[in-house]
Amino acid sequence: MPAKFYEQEVKSGLKDKRKLSAFLDDTLKKYREKTDNVNLTYIFCNDDYLLKMNLQFLDHDTYTDIITFDLGSEAGGIAGEIYISIERVAENAVKFGVSYNNELHRVIFHGALHLCGYKDKSAMEKKLMREMEDKCLELYFKQEHED
Repeated sequence: MPAKFYEQEVKSGLKDKRKLSAFLDDTLKKYREKTDNVNLTYIFCNDDYLLKMNLQFLDHDTYTDIITFDLGSEAGGIAGEIYISIERVAENAVKFGVSYNNELHRVIFHGALHLCGYKDKSAMEKKLMREMEDKCLELYFKQEHED
């Protein structure tokens, strides 16, 4: 399975992991040229766990919903570890007026897009990242309704 999902003392509520893994594999191969191999590890955790990582690895003393580590890969591949705070996802879903499931998938796609080279520092980069997240959400949930 190109993407693996783990829960660190939390319950993510993520369903259809095999289907999501296959979608991520196909999508990343389309969005990043010359990608043959996709190896993603998602770790769902709580705020405190992710805050410690944020401090340790990025020297940021703030809560965040996601941290993506690009682990590189052999030529033609993508590898990364993506840590997601379930508490931030739940809070952001309420804040943005979307379902928890929608926000969880948006963040999952956000991390994968970072590994494809998409950034989100400037206003223009954020706009493009949001467009790509929306595109992934639309494609994934459209596929889900067709099955």
